[in-house]
Amino acid sequence: MSNDTLKTIKSRRAIRSFGDEQIKDSDLETLLEAARYAPSAMNRQSWHFTVIQNKELLKEMNSVGKKDAIHTAPDFMKEKMKSDTFSFWHGAPTVIIVSGADDNRFTCADCALACQNILLAAESLGINTCWINSGLMLFEGPSGQSFKERLSIPAGYTPLYSVAIGYIKGDKPSAPERKTDVVTYFK
Repeated sequence: MSNDTLKTIKSRRAIRSFGDEQIKDSDLETLLEAARYAPSAMNRQSWHFTVIQNKELLKEMNSVGKKDAIHTAPDFMKEKMKSDTFSFWHGAPTVIIVSGADDNRFTCADCALACQNILLAAESLGINTCWINSGLMLFEGPSGQSFKERLSIPAGYTPLYSVAIGYIKGDKPSAPERKTDVVTYFK
């Protein structure tokens, strides 16, 4: 296949083990620009991006998030969350939280498209990512409003998605088989 875009789409993988090396500021700005160029319903661009690269803040968010969410998390996550080594963002040095405007019924789709642009742009730059929603349980617990304020998430916006960003520690997983029986044609 000679199309670079399709190669990027097919080579991107969710990475769940990151090294400590921080991405370059110029690469971060490229990822954010890609996010802002995502399509959005009626071009409302109803998103807000919060970039966290402060290790201590990420540790605190992880710790408080685990404590607040342990009772409401899905069963498969509860055991993982009890571990001292569990990290919602898999130790990534950069996390982008994507929040959406509450007054737009298409916000979830708009923000999902922005996340996809981040994932693909990162892959094209040789940077690894993982789209993660579990860490956002932090904002549903007792400390949620406090963290929204600390992170300057605008009033009227809800954190919807997060992307862990960094460089892989270990080997990149191979692509799982893709389902082929998921298309119905009417010609």
